[in-house]
Amino acid sequence: MDTKYRMHLLVCGGTGCIASKSSQLIQLLKEELEANGLEKEVQVISTGCFGFCEKGPIVKVLPDNTFYTQLKPEDAKEIVAEHVIKGRYIERLLYVNPETQEIIRDAKNMGFYRKQMRIALRNCGFINPENIDEYIARNGYSAIAKCLTEMTPSEVIDEVKKSGMRGRGGGGFPTGLKWEITSKSISDQKYVVCNADEGDPGAFMDRSVLEGDPHSVIEAMAICGYCIGANKGIVYIRAEYPLAIKRLKIALQQAKEYGLLGENIFGTDFEFTIDIKYGAGAFVCGEETALIHSMEGLRGEPTIKPPFPSVSGYLTQPTNVNNVETFASIPVIILKGSEWFASIGTEYSKGTKVFALAGKINNVGLIEVPMGTTLREVIFEIGGGIKDGKKFKAVQTGGPSGGCLTEKHLDLPIDFDSLTAAGSMMGSGGMIVMDEDDCMVAMAKFYLEFTVEESCGKCAPCRIGNKRLHEMLTKLCEANGVEEDLDLLRNLSVVVKDTSLCGLGQTSPNPILSTMENFYEEYHAHVFDHKCPSGQCQSFRRYYIDAEHCIGCMVCARNCPTNAITGVKKQVHIINQLICIKCGVCMEKCKFDSIYLN
Repeated sequence: MDTKYRMHLLVCGGTGCIASKSSQLIQLLKEELEANGLEKEVQVISTGCFGFCEKGPIVKVLPDNTFYTQLKPEDAKEIVAEHVIKGRYIERLLYVNPETQEIIRDAKNMGFYRKQMRIALRNCGFINPENIDEYIARNGYSAIAKCLTEMTPSEVIDEVKKSGMRGRGGGGFPTGLKWEITSKSISDQKYVVCNADEGDPGAFMDRSVLEGDPHSVIEAMAICGYCIGANKGIVYIRAEYPLAIKRLKIALQQAKEYGLLGENIFGTDFEFTIDIKYGAGAFVCGEETALIHSMEGLRGEPTIKPPFPSVSGYLTQPTNVNNVETFASIPVIILKGSEWFASIGTEYSKGTKVFALAGKINNVGLIEVPMGTTLREVIFEIGGGIKDGKKFKAVQTGGPSGGCLTEKHLDLPIDFDSLTAAGSMMGSGGMIVMDEDDCMVAMAKFYLEFTVEESCGKCAPCRIGNKRLHEMLTKLCEANGVEEDLDLLRNLSVVVKDTSLCGLGQTSPNPILSTMENFYEEYHAHVFDHKCPSGQCQSFRRYYIDAEHCIGCMVCARNCPTNAITGVKKQVHIINQLICIKCGVCMEKCKFDSIYLN
């Protein structure tokens, strides 16, 4: 007979919290419970990501829903002694609202969670991802059972179409329509592919879903296979995701043992199996044709479409490719109905979207919000505002290929069409916030550096054009820019965008075009005023010594790595601007505030 526990301690077992010693915390909690004879009354469960990464490691206590944050392994003893045994809340471990200083015990009352709606992330932080029974207890595999026993493939496809679900990998193509096209392709062999490559810097949505709820993806892939007439699935996942791979393998094995993968699923003649293929971490392999070539053992390079993978994909057979988040939402659509899902979001962007919120923001983490939620709500309510009381400057949506949106865009609803119209994009869900100290020219250069590195090199506009764009941005940041560079930068960006082969090149100039549109004065200042308004571009820095404050102590001269500071003891020193490398050591070492930056 199964043990019935009076209390559960849910501990975040995602990659971020594991890096902060949550595994040690779990072990110590178990040891403390055993030492007090409570191991049969209180269960410790390692879950997926809670999302509130800024405050991890996290322990959520059920049934009272107490939410402890920023824990250390040594806190285990006090949690058991005070909360488990004596029933006392430990105030010092509870979340404190940074604005009101209010101590909050229940996560439902936190600004970070209040406006979220978790569909793709519904099980992350609630179940043990390595236990199929816990997934089943939350209606897991009920959707595939319903599809196989109550619905025809065309009825399932119609339900997905009516839901308005669009692909969450970045393209936003209607999911049901893609399934329908693949289902109509005639072939003896078809494939269902899950794109778990996720190459955006700072993005960890798909990884977190696979770490916290792998069975939802497995179930959805089987549903897709039933709809399109495929009996084989492949998860293409980057090898840098060892925890996600481990839990996915466990889930696949469990599903086979339970008869939920393999032959005669739910007593029908439907057969479906899933294999794993590893990616080497190439950003371009997020594009479906490049991904397919990589799975085939070829170079990860895109090809011209048509033919689309739905007609000729993996091994030239019809192939349906969706990303992790798209698949994770499918079982809910089947169980709750298309009308329910379509009631969430905006007219042309239904449902919710998962974002990895990062950058100069107080609440870094993983969030899921209804489409149509504004940037202001995400940044200042869920995200808790800008770090250190700084002023908001911009937010980059859509990863390295997205655009930088400004204060005037804060009330923009987050959906596919609104972001595109504003010069950015939804992308897979990266969202990086910047403050007043960030230089937008340098930011554009940073993103171009990434896309230049990740370009597969197959087409000249991306291979050569992006390199030239990066060189021009480097000139501007190194104080060597000229007026002609500004027009050339804009014109070449448009050419690269219009003529590149795949989405990588077609969107790579977005950071340039959006920052030139919204922050042109910074580009102008780099060229005509010979200064970086944010003070971030080192080449524009000029360090000077204030004669009124300098006492000639020679500390700055002794610490200067290039001997750019000259002068004799007890007399005002001088900085040779031709030799100075702008390292700032002199300002750091001066005890009399006699060195200033201009």
